[in-house]
Amino acid sequence: MSKQIVHTEEAPAAIGPYSQAVKANGFLFVSGQIALDVAASGDIKAETQKVMENIGAILKAAGLDYTNIVKSSIFVKDLNNFVAINEVYGSFFTSEPPARETVEVARLPKDVNVEISVIAVG
Repeated sequence: MSKQIVHTEEAPAAIGPYSQAVKANGFLFVSGQIALDVAASGDIKAETQKVMENIGAILKAAGLDYTNIVKSSIFVKDLNNFVAINEVYGSFFTSEPPARETVEVARLPKDVNVEISVIAVG
């Protein structure tokens, strides 16, 4: 198995014993991204935008972009924010969006409101 750790200074450093992303056998597994600097504002759209930008920076570091994403997982503290999150998230996929699930959770790291992880191919 071919395995490569992907890291960029353009996205937040890991806050635990994990990598920003791991590339293995043509797949890129991006760890859950959060928006520490935006979360405190309470603006779910701004927070989601920053999370997606973090994901974009990691994809770029791996030589990929949003079109390479095949699967997303969204974890949210309040499912009432679903429409706002979808609006921002959807703006990153103009056609053929990836498979996805969205799950409401009791709590997220650093008390953020949304966390998104992705799997990309390329």
